[in-house]
Amino acid sequence: MTKPLIKTLTVVGVGLIGGSFALALKAAGVVERVIGVDRNADNLALALQLGVIDEAAASLADGVCSAQVVFVAVPVGSVAPVVAQAAPSLPPGCVVTDAGSVKEELVQVCEPLIPSGCHFVGGHPIAGTEHSGAAAAFAELYRGKRSILTPTEVTDADALELVRQLWQAAGSRVECMEATTHDRVFAAVSHLPHMVAYALVHAVAGSAEAEENILAFSAGGFRDFTRIASSDPVMWRDIALMNRGALLALLDRYLLEFSTLRSHVADSDGPWLEAFFHTSKRLRDGII
Repeated sequence: MTKPLIKTLTVVGVGLIGGSFALALKAAGVVERVIGVDRNADNLALALQLGVIDEAAASLADGVCSAQVVFVAVPVGSVAPVVAQAAPSLPPGCVVTDAGSVKEELVQVCEPLIPSGCHFVGGHPIAGTEHSGAAAAFAELYRGKRSILTPTEVTDADALELVRQLWQAAGSRVECMEATTHDRVFAAVSHLPHMVAYALVHAVAGSAEAEENILAFSAGGFRDFTRIASSDPVMWRDIALMNRGALLALLDRYLLEFSTLRSHVADSDGPWLEAFFHTSKRLRDGII
């Protein structure tokens, strides 16, 4: 039987990300008790009913006061306020980590909020679905997926190692990355694709005549491409705003590529289009 790494984990935001982390660690036998904190009382009750958590806290302070690790799994715009509110109630030695997909600003803001004797480790699990809430959580979400940690020069080595071990127990391949590099990378491979998917849904819906319903005729290609546009709008609003510098640079690059594509379609330039599509296919196939 696996020896528990920690006695108590508190998950703030018991949705897909936070709930799946709790279930994964419970399944791995590395945590004895999971306390849930969530602003949605119905979702918190459901998490308790489903066994995602073992105890529902009445408040954030009550939820964190006995935790060895606090996992903050809320939209990135809410991470720092949660950390600030929780800080006075953290017990000595507590490690706070997060799941935000923007790291530079979060780490800079959150590290100074943590009281002496406690520690902050920035994190970002590279996993998810378009679903949300406690009902969407499942223990296998992180299996075989990457989890990025973004330590700084002041990150406690023991706290970093503990968070690493927890993600490994959840099934993740853990990598460390500098926060600014992280934000540039994920602006390209995650944040930009979500913006494109949201925009494409608007573009196609807006092109319909009043009496038509173009979206009703969508088949596999459109549905597969725009699946991520079903993701949590609040979460993606916060990501777009917090990582706007890196995202704007990628959006400008995308607009340039799209404008070039448009001009060759307008010119009926078949050879260029075929070569362009071949290059895209080769690059995409290389990912797989």
